[in-house]
Amino acid sequence: MKAASILAAAAVLAAASVSATPAPEGARVYFITPADGEVLGPEFTVRFGLEGMGVAPAGVEMANTGHHHLLINADPMPDLAAPLPASDQVRHFGGGQTETRLSLPPGDYRLQLVLGDHLHAPHQPPVMSEPIHIRVAD
Repeated sequence: MKAASILAAAAVLAAASVSATPAPEGARVYFITPADGEVLGPEFTVRFGLEGMGVAPAGVEMANTGHHHLLINADPMPDLAAPLPASDQVRHFGGGQTETRLSLPPGDYRLQLVLGDHLHAPHQPPVMSEPIHIRVAD
């Protein structure tokens, strides 16, 4: 019985693991807007930039493509060797969106972009932006 439990646990772990999708050399993701240090109103647009790769919706497996994930005050950072979890701190844009409209309460925020593959897992090496810091004013 003990061996069967170990085998079952190993099967669950194997099913949960994701093989790494390679990132092409020189690929980068970045913010078009807002700019680092910008002070914004409570509602603003975030535009995502991407070089060296294309955008494809989640679930579409194509070489050198991915979709955007926006990290908002993600602390700790999500595990970049596993599919990114959806939460208030990790926003998924699995439809292939390249911009979004955010509404945030006043305060200071750290934003960062991470490109995910067809299974929401970061490429290896991860294609992620430098973090930017913004302030949302009243």
